[in-house]
Amino acid sequence: MLNYVKTVLTKVSFDALLFEKELKKAIRALIADEVNELKNWCYARFGMEHEAILNRCFVVA
Repeated sequence: MLNYVKTVLTKVSFDALLFEKELKKAIRALIADEVNELKNWCYARFGMEHEAILNRCFVVA
């Protein structure tokens, strides 16, 4: 599931609203360990482009 989420986020990263929607959906669907791994991956991969979105989404998680 985590690899699928990473693929989806990569494909929708051009659209900030869609990226945020898919990220929130992913956080709800994954278990805690996977959310931590996703968080690290997202900040490494999209930190420059979507830092505000990541900060908003991962504060709750």
